[in-house]
Amino acid sequence: MINHHLEDGVLKILLNRPEKKNAFTNAMYRELTQILSDGDQNPQVKVMLISGAGNAFSAGNDIADFMKSPITHEDAPPINLLKVLAGLSKPLIAAVDGVAVGIGATLLFHCDLVYAQKEVRFIFPFVSLGLVPEGAVSLLLPRLIGHQRASEILLFGEPISADEAMGLGFINKVISEPSALPYAEKQAKKLTALSLGSVLRTKSLLKDGALKTAILNQIDIEGKLFIDRLHSPAAKEALSSFLEKRTPNFNGLD
Repeated sequence: MINHHLEDGVLKILLNRPEKKNAFTNAMYRELTQILSDGDQNPQVKVMLISGAGNAFSAGNDIADFMKSPITHEDAPPINLLKVLAGLSKPLIAAVDGVAVGIGATLLFHCDLVYAQKEVRFIFPFVSLGLVPEGAVSLLLPRLIGHQRASEILLFGEPISADEAMGLGFINKVISEPSALPYAEKQAKKLTALSLGSVLRTKSLLKDGALKTAILNQIDIEGKLFIDRLHSPAAKEALSSFLEKRTPNFNGLD
């Protein structure tokens, strides 16, 4: 469900489950974690580029798969993926089309460059699902845009347009073409022409040290709370109502 190949120093990664809007299963989490880890260690890879097949980047978790195999421990596949993303030494570029939901949106905060097609919608639906944010977004988003605006995004989970995301600073450019991928590929190619040593050290200066430690710590904190909330009555109601295509009723549920 995830394709990848190396082309002129660029490891191109494609989330390839278009019939489900590239929603993640546990198997996909494991596969992507391995691909990214291997790419980061491969001396032939200078930059990694991730995109989604069809009309979506990723709709986040596959809810049906998620309910069959919920997160029960802190080294679960989604948490491992987030930690690997946070620890990458090589640049990761994202080309986003369609929608980026849940972890499909939070993983973008660990990319170094993000290019989004103009019709993209970013959605952080954690609270509406009875859960809490993941991927250290509760640290990175307020650091980027301030507490109040981050609170509005994470509490209400309402869709954010590509233009809004650009204005808030969590994507680099809005692409007016049918897909963001060709532009992202061009930027990846430009990076491969630069000194790899300088590129890696610049990324290290931007993300290593105290910030990296704080990010990994926040992923752990969020992971524990996420697991706790996942087994709450509110989350069970929200996830069941999603599959049953009805409005959740949180009355009396915590």
